Amino acid sequence: MLLRLDLQFFSGEKTEKATPKKRQDTRKKGQVAKSQDINTALVLLAVFAVLNFAGGSMMEGMVSLLNFSFQDLMLMDLTEHNIKSIFIELVMQTAIILSPIMAAALVAGVIANYLQVGVLFTTEPIKFKLEKINPLSGLKRMFSIRSIVELLKSILKITVIGIVTFAILWNKLEEILVLSQKSIGATLITLAKLTMQMGLFGSGALLFLALFDYLYQKYDYEKNIRMSKQDIKDEYKNIEGDPLIKSKIKQRQREMAMRRMMQDVPTADVVITNPTHYAICLKYDEDKYDAPYVVAKGVDFLAQKIKLIAKEHEVITVENRPLARALYSQVDVGETVPEEFFKTVAEILAYVYRTKKQHS
Repeated sequence: MLLRLDLQFFSGEKTEKATPKKRQDTRKKGQVAKSQDINTALVLLAVFAVLNFAGGSMMEGMVSLLNFSFQDLMLMDLTEHNIKSIFIELVMQTAIILSPIMAAALVAGVIANYLQVGVLFTTEPIKFKLEKINPLSGLKRMFSIRSIVELLKSILKITVIGIVTFAILWNKLEEILVLSQKSIGATLITLAKLTMQMGLFGSGALLFLALFDYLYQKYDYEKNIRMSKQDIKDEYKNIEGDPLIKSKIKQRQREMAMRRMMQDVPTADVVITNPTHYAICLKYDEDKYDAPYVVAKGVDFLAQKIKLIAKEHEVITVENRPLARALYSQVDVGETVPEEFFKTVAEILAYVYRTKKQHS
């Protein structure tokens, strides 16, 4: 009793890798190995890269827009008729200036998702579920191992990015200390360069950490979708059907094939026997095959049944032990006799045809 309980316990342990079907089902539900940090890092890296290359032209556009806002608008006569067109113009100009950043963020986000999960569209994760607002489930998530790992990851990210930015500031300390002696324009340019450097290096450091986070997410995903031996058996039953039912279907198919074979015994030209163990029915139909073919065969009890049916329908039986054994082992029902047996079979069929002619 204890042994059976132990076996049931171990069969329920999720120790086996997920099957392709389980992976496909979890993917349809939106459960995939994905690191959000990779998305964040690539988006930040793309944004700061665009700012680094196109920051000058964007700054000129912003200055031009500010000049229009604070100078030209002050001199314009604002009315209820032109305020709408002015607002739309300002929004359009702002969108044009910021479009490189928005486009870079969009492309980087799409690439980050595609590299991790490929093409996937599902509404399953956004479906309303009561368990998502269950306070007990929320508390379990808060004090789970995963939440502790996420906390440690956040501390590590803050620490590494803080060290990177501090190192950049420390390296540029002399330039920072003399900012008070520079003009406002020069100061803004220096601060912009520092911001770009901190952004690029910080994003690179975050991307480096994100690669390790992805490996952890992959490991956690594989662990969560593990299956027990019983789960695999149940899945196999659902896909392939119950083995008991399958065996019954195969048995029924064999019985039907056997009945068809027995129905073909009376059509045979000759039955070659062992004489007690083997029986092979041969037929020659020049319209169907170029050589004689096997219409039925059997061993032991089935051989005796074939001979009995052949006797009832006056099919001639010929004893040839070597030929009977060879044909039974080498030729299946419906196949023609191999060329090496042509001479022997031809002599037997000639004898059969002569015998039938004498009795007719």
